[in-house]
Amino acid sequence: MSVNTNNIYGSISISDETIAKVASQISLDCYGIVEMFSRDVKDLNDLLVPKNAFSKGVRVVSNGDVINLDLYVVVKFGVSLAAVAETLKNTVKYNVEKFTGMIVDRVNVNVKGVKL
Repeated sequence: MSVNTNNIYGSISISDETIAKVASQISLDCYGIVEMFSRDVKDLNDLLVPKNAFSKGVRVVSNGDVINLDLYVVVKFGVSLAAVAETLKNTVKYNVEKFTGMIVDRVNVNVKGVKL
């Protein structure tokens, strides 16, 4: 899938994979986020050779020009989960909207682990 928009210069189409890569990188830059967590483990081969390492831990659901994101993260031990999750949601929403020019309707944060 992809999100699409039109303007006076023509049409713009951005793939969900591209949005996932951007959201993943933005997430890793946020304080308290240690790593992105792979949301699907299908077989041993995916663990050894990740095909989508740059978009790991992000699920994008787009409908027209509206984007919904699910983030799967591992956080640093000792940080406030509520504060990190809220900051992560706001940061990802703002930057993805700025990057795509589309509306991010929802950002869900799923904490899958804690690391020291």
